[in-house]
Amino acid sequence: MLDFQNISVHYGLQDVLTNVSFRVNKGERVGVVGPNGSGKSTLFKIILGELSTDHGELVIEESPTIGSTRQHPEPDTPDETLLEYAMRGVPGFCELEAKMKTLEARLDAGETSVLKEYGEVQTAFEHLGGYDLETRVKVALGGLGFAVEEFAKPFASFSGGWRMRAELSRVLASEPDLLLLDEPSNYLDLPAVDWLQRFLKLYSGTLMLISHDRYLLKTLTSIIVEVDAGTCTRYEGDLDWYLREREVRYQQLVQAKANQDHHREQLQRFVDRFRAQATKAAQAQSRQKLIDKIDEERIVLPKRYSRRGRLRLAEPPPSGIEMFRCENMFFSYDGVKNVLHDVTFNIARGDKVAVIGYNGLGKTTLMRIIAGTRQPTAGKAVLGHNVVCGYLSQEFAETIPPDLTVYRNAKNAIPPGMNEKNFRNQLGAFGFDENDVEKPAGVLSGGEKIRLAFLRLFLQCPNFLLLDEPTTHLDLDGRALLQDALQKYKGTILLVSHDIEFVRAVATSVIEITREEVRTYPGGYDYYCEKKAQREAAGRAGRLDPPNGRAGRLDPPNGRAGRLDPPTTARPEAAPYQNPTSAAPKLTSKELRQQRAAERAKLAPRVKELKRRVETAERKLDELQKALDTASEELFNPKPTTNFAEVNRQVRTIQFEIDRYTADWEAAATELEQLS
Repeated sequence: MLDFQNISVHYGLQDVLTNVSFRVNKGERVGVVGPNGSGKSTLFKIILGELSTDHGELVIEESPTIGSTRQHPEPDTPDETLLEYAMRGVPGFCELEAKMKTLEARLDAGETSVLKEYGEVQTAFEHLGGYDLETRVKVALGGLGFAVEEFAKPFASFSGGWRMRAELSRVLASEPDLLLLDEPSNYLDLPAVDWLQRFLKLYSGTLMLISHDRYLLKTLTSIIVEVDAGTCTRYEGDLDWYLREREVRYQQLVQAKANQDHHREQLQRFVDRFRAQATKAAQAQSRQKLIDKIDEERIVLPKRYSRRGRLRLAEPPPSGIEMFRCENMFFSYDGVKNVLHDVTFNIARGDKVAVIGYNGLGKTTLMRIIAGTRQPTAGKAVLGHNVVCGYLSQEFAETIPPDLTVYRNAKNAIPPGMNEKNFRNQLGAFGFDENDVEKPAGVLSGGEKIRLAFLRLFLQCPNFLLLDEPTTHLDLDGRALLQDALQKYKGTILLVSHDIEFVRAVATSVIEITREEVRTYPGGYDYYCEKKAQREAAGRAGRLDPPNGRAGRLDPPNGRAGRLDPPTTARPEAAPYQNPTSAAPKLTSKELRQQRAAERAKLAPRVKELKRRVETAERKLDELQKALDTASEELFNPKPTTNFAEVNRQVRTIQFEIDRYTADWEAAATELEQLS
């Protein structure tokens, strides 16, 4: 499908890509990885035609439809709604829909000459998936965290992060032949990342995914293309295979570079020694040509190895056993709507807790309350004895002055009393040597910036780390470096992250924030997933499958159309205390049978009513499905007397009735099963 042939791209004096050649075949799922700034997004710009190459060419076969997200999405008009914006993502959809309406009006007016044209337009509209596009868009919007009531809001009213979610939903709903996704998880919370993974798992086209998220790369890609040091290397395997294979290739590259450097050094010594001697001048000139050729083909080691650092977190100062406790805590920004509602939990020394939940439910607010930058509007929030918080906010990269050097940025954060020797030792502990300390912070890579942020944090000697999306600016190696350091850290951690692999590796317990409550899980991420699945299964226990033949619906992977809400986790009521010595007398088998018969007799009228509702709904669904098939057949094979506008109205009405009777069937069948 895509054939990169000796492509080179230069920005000024910088070589971004040099003689890059690789191929992406139809149907492949390719993960594009590499350090920040290595040229990954440049590949996408070439595919989209937004950037021309300085050398070589890209051959795109079969003219596929291409879907990609824009960096700055804007509405067409100020009043355009979120749903309208997302539905505009299918190229040609709006034009075909408008043309169909025009032709329908002409057919209603008796112009049968446009019947053939209408059939062609309708076929094209159906090929685009026009009849179920709205449902697909609603599924994508719901899965990415939008509430149903937000679909009708103006797109311009949403913040930048939510606009990017809407942009992603319109691309997913368009179902292109080639899908280009550049860091799609950057603007998503963890539940939305999980939904995106399940959605993309079902995508049947060709996928190219730029990401540092190991969970997405592991579960969605089977080919890895590494972009580094101006080159692109294709690895015929998944992420785990790539990580193993690249180490082998790197060692081979190191050995080849050492041999090349040694050979060049020998040639240079000969040239330096004999270039001035007439008898050796020709030989010296010949060797100089060899040196020039070696310089042209110089082996360059990948940048990710040259940027490797270390992150050694200091031992935390001593503290009490309880690090934080809140009881019946509320918080509101406006005094009307509570962001946090009746929250009660505690964190003990040594816990490593991940906070999970949709954006906007209060994860960052909870962090700020613990850090002391916000106070609860009601209830209690208390830090433990000798607890010192170290808060790393989402905006940590913006809080580091870019014009100050590494040394000065760190120096400004040292507490009173720290001497220069200890300060220098801390610089070294976080991987900054004498060549790094005079760099301006603005030129640091993402991994170097987070090391500087952690250095500034640990100069305050905290024992309770509050980390809000610490992996956002990190590449694969930077995330692995931070993950390893936090796993070894002896202190207490509360973190928010959309990186599932990172959370799985670091967290030993989970706090889930839903719209209904805050629930704690005393195990890691896998334990949380297991218990959450059990709770959802218990909520669905006894529910029968809906009848077959439902038309006009596209359900998301969790089976709920139009929205992906967090599960309802109502707190179960405590069972009343029973004194063992005053237990009820044991019944005989005859008495038990009589008791059960009485219970059945009492429930019989309700059971009869529910059975009637189930039977009625099933009968009506069969009738509606037949009516929908008939109407659809008339649309696809119209007669000269067909009133297209009227038939389309019938189709929409039938689909509405199908949804209504299906909902009634589900409610009645569920209650009937519970009573049985």
